[in-house]
Amino acid sequence: MALDLLIRNGTVVDGSGLPRYRADVGIMNGRIVEIGRIHTPAARTIDADGMIVAPGFIDGHTHMDAQIAWDPIGSCSCWHGVTTVLMGNCGFALAPCKPGDREWFARCLEAVEDIPTEAMLAGIDWNWETFPEYLANVERLPKAMNYGAYIGHSALRMYAMGSRALDETANEDDLKVMGAAVREALQAGAVGFSTSRASTHITPDGSPVASRIADWTEIDYLAGQMADLNAGVFQIGPDVTSGPAQRVFLDRLQKVALDCGRPVMFGTISTRQGAEPNHWQYQLDFIDDTVAKGGRMFGQTTTKSINAVFSFKSYLPFDKLPGWQDVRALSLAEQKQRLRDPDVRRQLVAAEAEMKPRGDEFQGGGAATTNPLKPDYGNLFVMQGVDWNDPTVAELSAKGGQNPVETMIDLVLENEDQIFVQPLVNETPDDVLGMLNHPLTLATFSDSGAHVCQEMGSSLQTHMLSYWVRDKEAFTLEQAVRMLTFDNASAWEMPDRGLIRTGYAADIVIFDEAGIKPCLPTVEEDLPGGARRLVQKAEGIQATIVNGQVAFENGDSTGDFPGQVIKGPLASRA
Repeated sequence: MALDLLIRNGTVVDGSGLPRYRADVGIMNGRIVEIGRIHTPAARTIDADGMIVAPGFIDGHTHMDAQIAWDPIGSCSCWHGVTTVLMGNCGFALAPCKPGDREWFARCLEAVEDIPTEAMLAGIDWNWETFPEYLANVERLPKAMNYGAYIGHSALRMYAMGSRALDETANEDDLKVMGAAVREALQAGAVGFSTSRASTHITPDGSPVASRIADWTEIDYLAGQMADLNAGVFQIGPDVTSGPAQRVFLDRLQKVALDCGRPVMFGTISTRQGAEPNHWQYQLDFIDDTVAKGGRMFGQTTTKSINAVFSFKSYLPFDKLPGWQDVRALSLAEQKQRLRDPDVRRQLVAAEAEMKPRGDEFQGGGAATTNPLKPDYGNLFVMQGVDWNDPTVAELSAKGGQNPVETMIDLVLENEDQIFVQPLVNETPDDVLGMLNHPLTLATFSDSGAHVCQEMGSSLQTHMLSYWVRDKEAFTLEQAVRMLTFDNASAWEMPDRGLIRTGYAADIVIFDEAGIKPCLPTVEEDLPGGARRLVQKAEGIQATIVNGQVAFENGDSTGDFPGQVIKGPLASRA
């Protein structure tokens, strides 16, 4: 019987971390059925001579809950070799949700994750109320990648308690409703339960999101539902405000991990913000201590800094300043005309001088654009490439002998697409490398579907392969591929993905080891209703195969949508 697809002459890096080898890979009915020197005929053959054949990359932190409704290809993750994503992170989800609360849910997602409400209302056919109904809707939608979903605590709390969720402790009846919904979600296929204690996670009016109102007794109870069913991952957005608060948070999180026995994940980050920031090593030592005591715990980290991204086509740190607001309300052509006027420039520089300088406030997520402080121009980079060696605005302004604001204006007049990058956390390569080197951190924190015009993390996989493997030689290709595939599949208990093995799902990425790299980001107006977002593609990927079908060739969608819903182990047992 003929194969559906044959990948011939490639160099297999199989995801295990073992050395590469030359082999063909045969695929039938969405599965890998042969590896070696294959003579079986195939309906289609891909010549992968000179290319790496690896498992498709897995991204466990994307917030793509809304985007799946209008974007079948799953951009921007799809352009970076990703074949499986997880959403519903940090307690933010679109289910369960009562019909009357839909706009409020959307506005909360916008406040925290910068997903425009108008895009969600225009792009989503909101035909569900419960989590199982939402997951069934995702199953019906065309999709080029695989999607898994958490049930989110803030959504769950608002569903069970209504407006009381934003200022009250749950009573016994509330807990029963939420507990039953968690069990129902896990049985339907949720990959776990997510929540947040992060101070940067706020509602549209600036108050804490619903999950932050919950006490630890409530969190224990909901994590206990996973313990009772022996299923699901517990993911939490951590408290990172200051040293003491974070240490108290981590101590309490350890109790959850030890009591429920399920895998626990939180974002491990390096930051110099806050009153007493803990060194990133403290977080890794805490993970080691929890595991030594019998818990299961992972840190989610990135492969680069987490940045606020500025441009004249999206946001600037000065947008809310008097004088700047009038200019920024104009078309780009009119802005550029005004920016050439010496009197206007003097007014804009004077307005910037009145900005509040940063103290020890913690700025994460979209805070740098929605509540900006005076930029640290020594930490504001002029993006000229993707190799982490760009000059700062301070350096260029000193060289030119002018005010930093004028330097930014001149750069934009030269290139209206100029991007400026302000690292918020994971600011230095050494810090990132230290976290990536730990055996229990996961390279998986892209936020690909969130902060759509504020951050650009969806390239973490191609950045890993181009910067850390090829440029810095900090990891072998085999090590890096394992980190992006098998390590993540194992942490989320995906038994048939993350390796190139016979019997495994045929999620595969074929790429040029010497040429794979992210492209520079651009600002596009391609969300529903024409809303803006940052878009970042990649070079060097020949093909991305999902469940045995070629979904992308040379960065372009084939028009096939073979993605599936990745369900948690409880649903798989049913």
